[in-house]
Amino acid sequence: MAGVSTKAPTIVILGEGSLEAARRVRGALDGAAIYGLAGRTSDTDFSFDEFGETVRRLFREDVPIVAFCAAGIVIRALAPLLQDKHAEPPIIAVAEDGSAVVPLLGGLRGVNDLARRIGQALDTVPAITTTGEVRFGATLEHPPAGYVVRNPGAGKRFMSDLLAGEKVRLSGDAPWLAETRLPFDPAGQLTITVTVRDVEPRERELVFHPRSVVVAVAAGQPDLSTHVVEALRQAGIAPQSVAAVLAAERHADKPEIHAVAAALAKPLRFFGIDGSPAEIARAAIPVPIEQSPADASAAIAVAAAPLDIASTGRARGRLAVIGLGPGTLDWRTPEAVRALAEAQDIVGYETYVRMAGPFRPDQAIHASDNREELERARHALSLAAQGRRVAVVSSGDPGIFAMAAAVMEALDGAESPAWRGVEIVVMPGISAAQAAAARAGAPLGHDFCVLSLSDNLKPWEIIERRLELAASADLVLALYNPISRARPWQLGRAIEILCAHRKPETPVILGRDIGRPDETMRQVTLAELTPEMVDMRTVVLIGSSTTRTIDLTPWVYTPRWYGEPKR
Repeated sequence: MAGVSTKAPTIVILGEGSLEAARRVRGALDGAAIYGLAGRTSDTDFSFDEFGETVRRLFREDVPIVAFCAAGIVIRALAPLLQDKHAEPPIIAVAEDGSAVVPLLGGLRGVNDLARRIGQALDTVPAITTTGEVRFGATLEHPPAGYVVRNPGAGKRFMSDLLAGEKVRLSGDAPWLAETRLPFDPAGQLTITVTVRDVEPRERELVFHPRSVVVAVAAGQPDLSTHVVEALRQAGIAPQSVAAVLAAERHADKPEIHAVAAALAKPLRFFGIDGSPAEIARAAIPVPIEQSPADASAAIAVAAAPLDIASTGRARGRLAVIGLGPGTLDWRTPEAVRALAEAQDIVGYETYVRMAGPFRPDQAIHASDNREELERARHALSLAAQGRRVAVVSSGDPGIFAMAAAVMEALDGAESPAWRGVEIVVMPGISAAQAAAARAGAPLGHDFCVLSLSDNLKPWEIIERRLELAASADLVLALYNPISRARPWQLGRAIEILCAHRKPETPVILGRDIGRPDETMRQVTLAELTPEMVDMRTVVLIGSSTTRTIDLTPWVYTPRWYGEPKR
């Protein structure tokens, strides 16, 4: 079973009439983003052109969908993909004005719980139609948070027997079941067992494992993951009952600690105590009902009830380095949109932070001067090391003369071991060179080179040498940071170098603020190019000997062939 979806929901709207209700729902769902139909909506987090294609893509990515439209539209769009109910993410249809909330799919993935949260935000009662919930107030195949059903495949037959009049016997402690209308009877032929034990379900039995177990570990043990799995087996504990893997903060950078969490598919929580695994386990469960024999590398503790992991220790922080693209929202990736929505802290150059917004009131903004890249990266790592979800924003692609390299540099000289325990994800974006090239046609259609003319971080002599080599190699060039008030002469020198290797008629593309309201594109020849045509917000694309212009059109391209055309 896939389990409850862990991805933030996407709210899909088709018109302005749904925007206010959609914003209320977004405020109730952590990390949710609003997708609006292009041409009919504005001020959304993301826009799309085709409804069916968009919801099918989200469905395949296992993203919960809240669609403000008729249920039939959603059903017809997703019908070709419906095969396995255990793998379907929650899908909910909401009336355009928010007056009705209808769970459609994802009954085994938490759709009814999600529908209740949406209904609460919209002050309406969701139309839950699941038979078990209507009759008994319970969906046994989807237990509440803190429990997991071991054999969900038996749930359908089990519920059918209950609906046919069978009684059920309860073995174990499950307060949530006491609130249902299930027909409990000590002599029942059906059995619900609630246990942390690693037991195989019998015929006509559903086994639920409470997530009430923690595994505390310390670094240093060879093949620690195997050791922990074996310790759980010897203790007779079901892996499904493990709520979290615990470790001391000083071990946050140890890969074997993260390997244990990955092997068990459980979250990591860190504690600021310098103790043994047994002491760390006691910090999470002061009075366990059971604790396995501890050794130097692992300890297992069992609590009396499911654990609230969010209040246990601190989470592993996450740092997403995000490329916003050139500026237009349409060129921002859905991955970046979701990461921005999920972030607790937004870090970046003030201009790019404004570009990344708008943000919710609960999101902290850390804007700074453009010349403070390394300090900005250190600040972001410090925030993430506290267990926070942090987004560092760059325009274009974060790995091209931008913040991804600064984050890696700060990590390489880590001031705190906890920084290396942070989960770091770099999310690509459309670069300025790509954007300008797309507007021009295909000037980067063959081998090309990207150079920055800024000598803030490297000597000008190196820049000249690289210009000479790239020009003599007949590469198309994309020049970043071409000129500034502090460097008014360097572009002129670069042009001199290029003129020594390229023909005067070589096409040159000047793309300024591509994808932003003040976008301008200009095509000149190398002979016509002067520094006065360019500023720091311009990317300069200089063709090779094979770069061509198409007569009577604005298009420029560099053929994929070299030498004679391939026909």
